[in-house]
Amino acid sequence: MSLLINLRHLEVHDLKVKGELSIGDLDMDPHDEVIRLPQPLAYNFEAQQLEGGILLQGSLSLSLECQCVRCLKLFPYLLDLRKWTLHLSLQGEESVPVVNDCVDLTPYIREDILLAFPQHPLCNPECCGLPKNFVRRSKNSSSTGQAGPGLSAWDELNKLKF
Repeated sequence: MSLLINLRHLEVHDLKVKGELSIGDLDMDPHDEVIRLPQPLAYNFEAQQLEGGILLQGSLSLSLECQCVRCLKLFPYLLDLRKWTLHLSLQGEESVPVVNDCVDLTPYIREDILLAFPQHPLCNPECCGLPKNFVRRSKNSSSTGQAGPGLSAWDELNKLKF
C-alpha cells in the first residue's frame, strides 16, 4: 500500500499524517551486504498546499541493522530525519503525477531514505577492526590459494619461469 495524499482534502485544510510504512510497501531493497531493514518506516509530517505545489514537513525514522565494515560486528543504527522537508510541484515540467486527485509520496520518501543511508557503517568511530589473533589465524590458514607460513604471494610468483 502506497502513501497517498488527496489533493481535494488539502484544498480544505492542512493534513497531519502519521503512521508506519512497511519495507515491502516502500519497495526498498538496498542491495547492500552491510545494511538490513528489519522494521517499518515511521513517519510523522504535515502536508500543506502551496501555490502550484505541496509542502511536506516533519520527520521520518527507520531502524537499520548494520554490519561494521571494520570489525564485522552487527549493530543497530537509527536513521532519523527529524527536520525532513519535501516540496512537490504540481505544475510545470517537474510536476508529480496525479491519479484520481491523489499524489503518491512513496517514491520520494524512498529516495530521501536511501540518500540518508550510511556509506560505510561503523559500530563506533574508534573501531580498530578485527582482533589481531583473528587476522593472524586467517593469514596462517592452509586453505587453497593461501601461501604457507613465511611465504608471501610474491615469493611464489618469483618462482615462476617464463
